[in-house]
Amino acid sequence: MRVDDPRERRAIVIELVLVGIFTFGFSGLSAILALIEMQVGAGVSETTVALNPATSSNAAIDVVRQLMRIVRLFAIGALGVYLLWRSGFRASAWGIGRPAVRDLPPGLGLAALIGLPGLALVAAASAFGFNAGLVPASGDASWWRIVLLCLVAVGNAVAEEVIVVGYLMVRLKQLGVDGGVSLAASSLLRGSYHLYQGVGGGVGNIVMGLVFGRWYQKTGRLWPLIVAHSVIDIVAFAGYALLSDHLGWLGL
Repeated sequence: MRVDDPRERRAIVIELVLVGIFTFGFSGLSAILALIEMQVGAGVSETTVALNPATSSNAAIDVVRQLMRIVRLFAIGALGVYLLWRSGFRASAWGIGRPAVRDLPPGLGLAALIGLPGLALVAAASAFGFNAGLVPASGDASWWRIVLLCLVAVGNAVAEEVIVVGYLMVRLKQLGVDGGVSLAASSLLRGSYHLYQGVGGGVGNIVMGLVFGRWYQKTGRLWPLIVAHSVIDIVAFAGYALLSDHLGWLGL
């Protein structure tokens, strides 16, 4: 898998930079700037961050914009699959082939492993002033909004796990980067673009990245990670929309 031809290596590096600019690399820089802005302003703990804000007072326009966001997330994941396919990698060769029922148990297990301690971390980070106040969902809990939130959750999972874990690690392996360095790079990237939530959000996602990345290195399977990430976000987004009046103890 290692690429030694200087021209091909240069092409991979250029591709990584461009993919980073158009996806999560610039998102990480933007999140870092947001954290700095919060810190020099009212302070992180005094800031409220909406994860899925309404985009318009007009419900129809809001739905269209949310659907555009969802399509973009799936397109980001498809971009990673396409670029590796163009390089001769079948989707099944790096863990994103046809999903199977056997992906559900480990996916649900990983969701519990990350999600339950994650709730405790959010509560602790909020209590100590390390996190912004998070609003996972805005608007009412109508059925169509719940459906949109679930689609956003799955879109997040596909985009992040395909690009930040699968695509990135395959490309770094081609460049001869050590597995430990690849794992650290993937985890730090994941943590960076969540820093807009505060330090707690960044640290929590670095830990998530370490667990998910190591799982992928051991198994070569991405679908369990997509399942886990989808479940975590669905619970956070749709759960908040349905139960927001009872979640004050989490700092939400």
